[in-house]
Amino acid sequence: MILDKSMGITFCSFLEFPHSCVDRCTSIMLDVGKWPVFALLPPEELRLIRQACVFGSAANEALYVTVNDEVFALGTNCSGCLGLGDLQSTIEPRRIDVLCGKKIVSLSYGTGPHVVIATADGEVFAWGHNGYSQLGNGTTNHGLTPAQVSTNLLNKRVTEVACGSHHTIALTTDGEVFAWGYNNSGQVGSGSTANQPTPRRVSSCLQNKVVVNIACGQLCSMAVLDNGETYGWGYNCNGQLGLGNNGNQQTPCRIAALQGVNIIQVACGYAHTLALTDEGFIYAWGANSYGQLGTGNKSNQAVPTLINTDKERMVEVAACHTSHTSAAKTQSGQVLMWGQCRGQAVACPHLTHFASTDDVFACFATPAVTWHLLTVDGDDYLTVAQSLKREFDSPDISDLKFLVDGKCIHVHKALLKIRCEHFRVLLNETDEESIEIHQFSYLVYRAFLEYLYTDTINLPPEDAIGLLDLATFYRETRLKRLCQETIKRGISEENAITLLSAAVKYEARDLEEFCFKFCVNHLTAVTQTQAFADMDHELLKAFISKASRYGAFKN
Repeated sequence: MILDKSMGITFCSFLEFPHSCVDRCTSIMLDVGKWPVFALLPPEELRLIRQACVFGSAANEALYVTVNDEVFALGTNCSGCLGLGDLQSTIEPRRIDVLCGKKIVSLSYGTGPHVVIATADGEVFAWGHNGYSQLGNGTTNHGLTPAQVSTNLLNKRVTEVACGSHHTIALTTDGEVFAWGYNNSGQVGSGSTANQPTPRRVSSCLQNKVVVNIACGQLCSMAVLDNGETYGWGYNCNGQLGLGNNGNQQTPCRIAALQGVNIIQVACGYAHTLALTDEGFIYAWGANSYGQLGTGNKSNQAVPTLINTDKERMVEVAACHTSHTSAAKTQSGQVLMWGQCRGQAVACPHLTHFASTDDVFACFATPAVTWHLLTVDGDDYLTVAQSLKREFDSPDISDLKFLVDGKCIHVHKALLKIRCEHFRVLLNETDEESIEIHQFSYLVYRAFLEYLYTDTINLPPEDAIGLLDLATFYRETRLKRLCQETIKRGISEENAITLLSAAVKYEARDLEEFCFKFCVNHLTAVTQTQAFADMDHELLKAFISKASRYGAFKN
């Protein structure tokens, strides 16, 4: 059987589209056994852990979530931060009943200590030390069990939380930031230095803006907007706000030195900040006594400084407000570290053998705590999704094969019918065991079939364009979105016009706006590429017209 298609492609005009941002993948796979606090857990229990967080002054406290969505805690239980209802330490895991089944999506902790989580339903829970109202309940009474933070948040859906030493900030689906707790340096962004007992919207110059990423240092807060601008507020005596001075800020201030640079992720150390650009570069600023800025010296920097990693594109930066350690990951999976590494000052990014940035913090940070919520994959326990992934393109039990460019891809009819409406119709009309595909390449079609088994795609941005074409043709909305995200993460000055043209061709409006803004922000370099010289005439006219309206050609 041979499938074919005929589609007329028209170039749509440039219009004003909604905000877009780069979604970053925060889930990683990790061997939780690298953290000593888990050393006494039996192997069968370790294999059931799905999420974990290690914290505490000596990395001696931990929370974890099992595959059954049960939540357990163990450790010294300082200030009741384990959420068990008492102050008793425990060397064996105890279940936190109130959190079981809550589906935690974000977790952060302060050094008080206090712990704050956000759930899949957008609810916020907090517990532990509360001497500065960092639990957001309007009191200064310590919380021994998780309690929902409700004031001003009941009608909001929180997606991310971040804690400083004794303050908390939260990001909502609307791109709003709320803050509460200790405010001696203006870190809750309220315009004063009075402690904030309940969540309060951080407005000022963030009013009517959409925040997509947040982070906290010990006494400062940072936010990244959907347009790539970065704002900071709070303590600034080490220049950790990147404003070019050392004065504390009681309301958010835009980092002017990053004008024209699009930031997609920010991470805060104890008193330093790392930022990742849409081109995969890293900027750093703030305290540098341990070389944590990666500049090759130990001089503080009050303005963002471009770090020379001498590697390919970076896709993640990592830091934790409890330490002076920095880490980053490249597109090919290499991990670099610098700063305070087990007491040693490493002033330049050092290539490691680690598979994730989390390994850096497990093995070299002081204390060796996790810098974000971990997702953990068991050794031999396979979920349904993992089992399906393992059987993709396996000839042993498959009942259908696709022939693409002379190569075979082995699949299962039942799964294809379940996962894709196109195949549900097609396979109900034929009993053939082999189908030839001519309109798509082997690489693209294999990636499509693998997506049906795994819910993920793994392609460079240029090849993701072909998959975007397929997703458009098969009306696979989610796959189309994933392709757009892949293209966003891989955009560069060299391929920006090619990706923009593809976005227009396949009517991916959100991606089109993203690529257009990238081209405008890097206009000089983009217009010197061969892709720009070869640009379709009508598309070029539309691009110049819209870029002009954006003021791209003004002196």
